[in-house]
This record gives sequence, structure tokens and C-alpha cells, in this order.
Amino acid sequence: MNPHFGKLYLIPTLLGSTTAEEVLPLGTLNIVRNIRFFIVENLRTARRMLSKMNMPCAIDDLTFVELDKHDKANPDLMTYLGEALNGNDIGLMSEAGTPCVADPGALIVELAHQAGIQVRPLSGPNAMILALMASGFNGQAFCFHGYLPIKSQERANALRNIERRSSMNNETQMFIETPFRNNAMIEEIIKTCHPNTMLCVACNITTKDEEIVSKPISEWKKIKKDWNKKPAVFLIYRSRN
Repeated sequence: MNPHFGKLYLIPTLLGSTTAEEVLPLGTLNIVRNIRFFIVENLRTARRMLSKMNMPCAIDDLTFVELDKHDKANPDLMTYLGEALNGNDIGLMSEAGTPCVADPGALIVELAHQAGIQVRPLSGPNAMILALMASGFNGQAFCFHGYLPIKSQERANALRNIERRSSMNNETQMFIETPFRNNAMIEEIIKTCHPNTMLCVACNITTKDEEIVSKPISEWKKIKKDWNKKPAVFLIYRSRN
């Protein structure tokens, strides 16, 4: 690592309507409050999050660059790291939760490593890990699939495949969905998976409306609840027994 370069800090952001002090360590907050240059997935969200972190300067005095998920083909991506090359620390922020997990931030981290810029991940909320912790499923072996296909038949095939993988490898399978399709996803899981397969739905994690339900598919058939528009993580586990 080049000691004359600034560092690239990976900054976890809030998952819902909580205060920064409730879910972010003081050490993380102290580091963020000293950064003036940010690469962000969504400018509006980033400004709002930094306001909650009680920055010591005006938000308008900070410098932001938005990173689009389609920027991989951009030959000028290294310009995002220009401030770090000039000796200034940079913060990388996802729209929610941990950077580089189900968002385009990994592109910047890859370039930082190539350029000799030190990468420092900061502690904070990660919906997938928190959901895994609270599910009661196997935390020794797990796989995160991101988003499953939207079309019903393709989604059903994906669910059968990950259920089979869970049973064969004794793995917890995790994925996410656009919140307005949560109800359709749960219906598809109930219709597709074996009655003894376990399903956990963890929504609104770290907020006052947090709800985590972990039951066999056979019992999910009895649950009448509206999960619409609630950010959620889905976990499937089928034991070998």
C-alpha cells in the first residue's frame, strides 16, 4: 500500500428509521465524521444518512460522486479514486447496509486494490448476516444468491435448485427480493418447497418494526400476514434428515 495515498473506507449505512448511535459503533462514526469525499450509490440517500451521523460540517461542504451499477464498462472509473490518490480519505456508501454486498461498490474496491490504496471495512449493520444470526439455521455453511428470477416458472426452478442445494450441502440459502414482490415470493416458496423445509423471513431489520419469523413451510401456509413493501431477507434451510 502506498503510504501517501488516502484510504478507502467502506461505510455501512442504516437499514431503516433508526438513529446512527443505535446501530453504528462510535469508532465507525468518528471515522466517517472526518471524511469529506464520498463515493455513493444514491446521492439523496447518502446525504440523508450522513445527516443522521451528525457530521461536524455542512452536508453541502462534502463532495459526492455517484456510482452507477452499469459503470463497469466505464474506462474512467479510476477517476472515482482521484482524491485518494491525492492523499485524501474516501468513504464508499451503499444505499442501505454494507457496501459491496448486492451493490456495485465492489468495482471501486477492486480498483483500489489495483492502485495500492488501502481498503478499510467499517463495522455496521448487514441485513444478510443479521438475518442468518436470527434464523436458527446453519451458520457454518451458507450461500447468498442475491435476487431470484422475476418470472414465476424461472423463480420456481431457482427455488427447487436452492432447496436441493441446501439439503445436499447442509447449507442455509439466502436471497432478497424487491419489497413490493415479497408476498408473491412467499406464495411461490410455499407452493414450490417441501412442507418440512424451513423458511425464515426477516424484515425491517434493526428498526422498531423488525419482524423475524422462522417456521417450516407447512406452518407458513397458516400465516396470514402482509409483507408488502417491507425490506426483507429470505432464508431457506432443508436438513438432510
